[in-house]
Amino acid sequence: MQSKSLTRRQVLHAAAASAACFAPAVRAQAWPARPVTMIVPFPAGGGTDAFARPLSAQFAKQTGKQLVIDNKGGAGGTVGASLASRMAPDGHNFFMGAVHHTIAPSMYAKLDYDLERDLVPITLVASVPQVVVVNPKNIASTNYKDFLELVRKSPGRYNYGSAGTGTSHHLAGELFKQQTKTFITHIPYTGAGPALRDLVGGQVDMMFDGLGSSAAHIKAGRTRALMVSGAKRNPALPDVPAAAEVGLPDYTVTTWYGIWAPKGTPADAQQRAVEEFRKAIQSDELKAIWASQGAEFPDYSQQQFAQHINREIRRWSQVVKASGAKLD
Repeated sequence: MQSKSLTRRQVLHAAAASAACFAPAVRAQAWPARPVTMIVPFPAGGGTDAFARPLSAQFAKQTGKQLVIDNKGGAGGTVGASLASRMAPDGHNFFMGAVHHTIAPSMYAKLDYDLERDLVPITLVASVPQVVVVNPKNIASTNYKDFLELVRKSPGRYNYGSAGTGTSHHLAGELFKQQTKTFITHIPYTGAGPALRDLVGGQVDMMFDGLGSSAAHIKAGRTRALMVSGAKRNPALPDVPAAAEVGLPDYTVTTWYGIWAPKGTPADAQQRAVEEFRKAIQSDELKAIWASQGAEFPDYSQQQFAQHINREIRRWSQVVKASGAKLD
């Protein structure tokens, strides 16, 4: 009887010892274990920021860990992408890039990183149409038809700002010029934020901007929207005609934003990041913000996002070649 009792005690002690050894291992796998850093490769105030900062707040609310936004603008977003490719792959470093980064390989002769080789796709964040916006004081046109007549009559008189050479803002302008047979001078900035500030201030006349960063200025009357790209109107701007309505059926430019991690980031951290970021994006809070900016959330898996990136790289290489766009 005593030996049986002793055996039970031994079993209990062994189980307790095993649990004690196992508990730290479980805790070590918790993610995130500390604040997370995310490089945003454009200055504050642009389209990427318009989605990154609400996402950061929702992420912190869900996980109890801060998501620190680190703005690193320059060279059409490639400076930040280069820095991100060299971040420690410890599961706590991420990069929020955009469609611009699938254009860059066709625009820059040399990049010190490879988007598909050095960074791992995590999730698509948002997709928004481009919108043609003007400064109402510089361009008095209140509709697309009058605007088109105005710029056709004065080749080179008007200019458009962009987030930088090789960005979707830039190529959207080049496509517009090609399809409408107009000439508007390109003024590159280090990000959509600085370009928008100068558009509102009247230093530039117009932009081909993502609706996400322009929506607030349009609604406040600081800028005027004349057209959204694509085949249909956007719910956020129901009174603004789509490109197909004004005679540009092939003018489709979408600005999308996504999250990457440095190559070598542990698979379990990648999976947890996918889960938390997607959970945040699908929250009621962010759904409302995305809708107010005319954004959609394409429901892609990690693999589907990787395939999307590859398709975009190939697509934009053809657009760059056809448009003759070059670095300024």
